[in-house]
Amino acid sequence: MRPALLALLLSVLAFLPFHLTGSPEGGRVELIKLDPKDFSPEPGREGGTLYFILSGDPKTLNPALAQETTSTAAIGPLFSGLTRLNLKTMKPEPDLAESWEVSEDGKVWTFHLRKNVRWSDGTPFTADDVIFTFNEIYYNDQIPSSTRDILTIKGKKIKVEKIDDYTVKFILPEPFAPFLNALSAEILPKHKLERYVKDGTFNTAWNVNTDPKDIVGTGPWVIKEYVKGQRIVYERNPYYWEKDEEGRSLPYITRRVGIIVSDPDTAMLKFKSGEVDYIGLRPQDIQQVARMGEDVKVYDLGSTPSTTFLVFNQNPRSKVPKYKLKWFQNRKFRVAISHAIDREGICYLVYNGLAKPLYTPVTEANRPYYDEDYYPKFEYDLEKAKKLLESIGFKDRDGDGVLEDPEGHDLEFTLITNAGNKERETIGNIVKEDLKKIGVKVHFQPIDFNNLVSRLTAPPYDWEAVIIGLTGSIDPHFGRNVWHSSGLLHMWNPRQKKPQTDWEKKVDELIDKGAVELDFEKRVKIYREAFRIITEEQPMIFIATPKSMLAAYDRFGNLFPTVWGWYEENRLFIKD
Repeated sequence: MRPALLALLLSVLAFLPFHLTGSPEGGRVELIKLDPKDFSPEPGREGGTLYFILSGDPKTLNPALAQETTSTAAIGPLFSGLTRLNLKTMKPEPDLAESWEVSEDGKVWTFHLRKNVRWSDGTPFTADDVIFTFNEIYYNDQIPSSTRDILTIKGKKIKVEKIDDYTVKFILPEPFAPFLNALSAEILPKHKLERYVKDGTFNTAWNVNTDPKDIVGTGPWVIKEYVKGQRIVYERNPYYWEKDEEGRSLPYITRRVGIIVSDPDTAMLKFKSGEVDYIGLRPQDIQQVARMGEDVKVYDLGSTPSTTFLVFNQNPRSKVPKYKLKWFQNRKFRVAISHAIDREGICYLVYNGLAKPLYTPVTEANRPYYDEDYYPKFEYDLEKAKKLLESIGFKDRDGDGVLEDPEGHDLEFTLITNAGNKERETIGNIVKEDLKKIGVKVHFQPIDFNNLVSRLTAPPYDWEAVIIGLTGSIDPHFGRNVWHSSGLLHMWNPRQKKPQTDWEKKVDELIDKGAVELDFEKRVKIYREAFRIITEEQPMIFIATPKSMLAAYDRFGNLFPTVWGWYEENRLFIKD
């Protein structure tokens, strides 16, 4: 048996594009399950500092360009959208927009903006900021923003028009089922960013070297200090609009410190020593937490919506040799590799049994889209894997234990993942050993996360195979940047001008059809069909979905964690 090894808890942004997340034996700990019906925040006390872990340095401080959770986790608290998700009702609610109306045909939406909102530098927020954000940033083809993917309806843009300083009209080409949820996308300040758009330098604006005081948002927090590799210090936005029932400013907590720690073991040591207030748990952490006493509460949030998977580079514009592209583009090759991955073993050996094998793009957290019996499974079967490879011409012609293709090339490839993520590093080593059993030689190479993201998302797309993960979303449309062939995170072959394969064309049609279908049951069927095709084709070989768990010191009021985020996080307060 291999030893139990590290697992990952990904942060989740429920309505943004996807981004690049009982008592165990030998210990006693109560796993708390919360019922959202019981989420009732009470008036809290102001003040205090919250300490937490950030898993890495951000790659950018510009939310329109962020493609990975290290960036979105760092800058998410600085910004707001027109709407936000209510984690109790699971429905969109007003944020920067205080109300709206929609025409009978569902195509024209009129939003009334809050008049008491200021940017964190004191500048008034108006309709000009909304118009600028959508028309000049999200719909700007020169800016590589994933948000454009989810704000595109069958290839058509939404028209955004100013009525007056506090009224904005959105004209849709067709009714759009997830529209209100899509408007949680961050609104950005025209007075700070317009000059970068005009001079063509927006794609380097608000980078990690920018003075934090220049990063201006309408969210509850501002960055006070950023020290690379050490910490990000946040202070309460003095102009944030939201107040509690007694008229006191929110958030209650006035300071946050994100300690940058990429190694999960080090992060756990900081939690145990009291340097941070809460932490996402790996299965092997449970026994350590059990020994910490009643001061620590452990929350069982259920299966995470995030996915971990292996994907091969099928991009003909990449640096991958043509003979390897031929392998990677062959469905039988990908299915063979999928059959050679021991998902059950990974669940027990990596996640300590607190995970389930995954074969599809959605997890149990995505009900009703998840149906274990509807999607095909590619169970661990080395004989079947080897026969599939033989059927497409792979044989060990020279007897060295490595298969060769019909042209004589050894069946070998380089597999990368992000260094420091021991869960993925361990999965990579398991995959390497299992594939060796069927004559596939894997060169496994963990690399820096930001370097990895650059390779995946920008030319020359210099990679062959990767183990990586994606955050999940409640509405499947918010994975459009992954599933649609034109998407920026359509990792195996991104930003296609037209679908390269017939099956991708069919998925594109279903994704676009699901976006405009207003009947919920029909939408479910449409997306299930799309996910079934993706599962059958295996462009992404999904591996496992772990249980999401959170440990926190018992010093907070209004602590309501869910697998999708914290309910009314601004009302969290330190009890004493």
